[in-house]
Amino acid sequence: MSEERERKHVLLLCTHNSARSQMAEGFPLRAIAGDRFEVASAGTERRRVHPLAIKAMAEIGIDISNHTSKLLVGLVRDPWDYVITVCDTANERCPLFPGKVQRVQWSLSEPSAAGGTEAENLAVFRKSAIRLSTT
Repeated sequence: MSEERERKHVLLLCTHNSARSQMAEGFPLRAIAGDRFEVASAGTERRRVHPLAIKAMAEIGIDISNHTSKLLVGLVRDPWDYVITVCDTANERCPLFPGKVQRVQWSLSEPSAAGGTEAENLAVFRKSAIRLSTT
């Protein structure tokens, strides 16, 4: 008889909760190991989920179109096993969490900060999605 595994609770955190943390929430943890992880994302500030993040993820078969931006302040007291910051600013601003929480830092560049045409910006979002798929 196999032992039932308890799902680990993972919070992905960035500054605006509009691109990197939203993409990371959809992939790789939820898409690949959703049976082992309960995943959420949040930001130290709240913005709308970036349309190019939604588009880049859709291109690789991950639907984040129903994701919404959430504020960290409402999730600090929840029982997290892991808090993964995906940007340096969020890592610096991240509060202490109660309980036994393992902190991890994935320093990912901000795809929405890229300049250029929409096609050039989409290429940057695609690179972020690919990087997350190998993290």
